[in-house]
Amino acid sequence: MEEEDGVSKLAAVTACTAMALLYVAILYAPTLILRLPPPPSAKTFMIRRFVCAAVSSILSLLVSGLILSIRSSEASILFGVYGIRADHIWQAVVFPLSLTSLMYAGSLVLKILLLVDSRRENANRGGEGISLQNFLASIVSVASNVLAWRSYVVCCTEQAPLTEELVFRACMIPLLLCGGFKPYTVIRLCPIFFSLAHLNHLMEFYSKKNYSWIKTSLAVGLQLGYTVIFGSYASFLLIRTGHLLAPLVAHAFCNFMGLPVLFSRRNGIVSVAFLAGMVGFLWLLFPMTRPDLYNDRLNNCKCWHGYCSWD
Repeated sequence: MEEEDGVSKLAAVTACTAMALLYVAILYAPTLILRLPPPPSAKTFMIRRFVCAAVSSILSLLVSGLILSIRSSEASILFGVYGIRADHIWQAVVFPLSLTSLMYAGSLVLKILLLVDSRRENANRGGEGISLQNFLASIVSVASNVLAWRSYVVCCTEQAPLTEELVFRACMIPLLLCGGFKPYTVIRLCPIFFSLAHLNHLMEFYSKKNYSWIKTSLAVGLQLGYTVIFGSYASFLLIRTGHLLAPLVAHAFCNFMGLPVLFSRRNGIVSVAFLAGMVGFLWLLFPMTRPDLYNDRLNNCKCWHGYCSWD
């Protein structure tokens, strides 16, 4: 791959800001620009947003590729710039997913306790409990639900694993690293753009909170705080591993689990599990994201992977 001189910091930040604004603005394009009638159903509404987010992602990939002056026609190099790779797949799924699940140790323990209580109650009533058939039926129901695909796989205005990881990690991190920003700076900077895409909920929260700016500010502040923390973690995963699957599976898992459960009045073991999980998470954070676990070679690195300057 032929490379031009490095991208300037101003160009990198400007491009990232534009991509963040485009990601949100294009969601409103069908009604505001194309003047399409309002969608007749929630399913149609979400499908329309899927298409808009896909267009935004493709445009962001093209723009970042042009700025980075990617001239190679080899697919592995072209997609590798964005962390889209066909190698080390199981490592990019298992290790980040296991690491992320440690933060939810309290939540998982609570779910197990609730499941045990549910089975006990069903048994006392003479019910069948949770059968394999019912479990498979619930999976099929989720898989066929367009809202579930919105939250856990494709896109939405709140949290969107696939399209958000493509735009806010795969496109922005290479630009910022090639712009001369250090990896730790990118980890702090990228979530700022990530948060910009969530400010469109301001008026929605305002109406839900009975038009109280204090309650709205608290709700938006909580959401932005969460997106900054997760955005930093997701950026860390991509820079360390060079594999887009790493933040993608972590994002989908976090969407599925919601906010971690810190304690439960019913059982103190939930708090113990949460604390133990956080200790394990911090202890394994760097060992489980070692670049050599996800890459065959670390020498002669490219600037968008950041391996050369990480240590």
